[in-house]
Amino acid sequence: MLANKRWLLLLMSVLALALGAARGAAALSSSPLVVHAAKPNSRLVKGSIDVDRAVLRRYRAVLRSYRARTWRWQATMGRPLTRRAVHPANLRTLRFWQRAARRAYVAYVHPPHRRAWLCIHRYEGSWQDSGDPYWGGLQMDRGFMEGYAPHHLLRRGWADNWSPLEQMWVAERAYRTGSGYYAWPNTARVCGLI
Repeated sequence: MLANKRWLLLLMSVLALALGAARGAAALSSSPLVVHAAKPNSRLVKGSIDVDRAVLRRYRAVLRSYRARTWRWQATMGRPLTRRAVHPANLRTLRFWQRAARRAYVAYVHPPHRRAWLCIHRYEGSWQDSGDPYWGGLQMDRGFMEGYAPHHLLRRGWADNWSPLEQMWVAERAYRTGSGYYAWPNTARVCGLI
């Protein structure tokens, strides 16, 4: 009797896992919008293909969204922006911008000296620290922010309003100009960076 219950429990577990995997695969597949836009309505009107304009508009919006995200991440990292149009609005263009966004995002979430910035942050302050004259988790002052992140300063305010990754990339920009970790002399020494 106990063996039958175990067998039934095993069977139900396998069924639940299969159902979960099927749902996960459906969620990871391309969205209906992309599939629908990739295969436009092919009603012939005077020898040309009549494409549903609303679907095409949504498809272009998806392309613009991928492009905007890619450019935002690339600008934050200080890298040149990918230059390619969102026209023609086809599957090939969509795949290009998906790949570009994926590559930019992976690079964005992995700053080159991330461990060093996290060590400095550990001894500096909270990521949302708003105490004058230093802001953010890496304790940036006004001159530092104006010099290395004027666009962030205009768009988002002081460093305490920036995400931790944005703060690290601004610090990375300062590091690349040759100042190294000397903007944080005491904590860089504690972390063994100087």
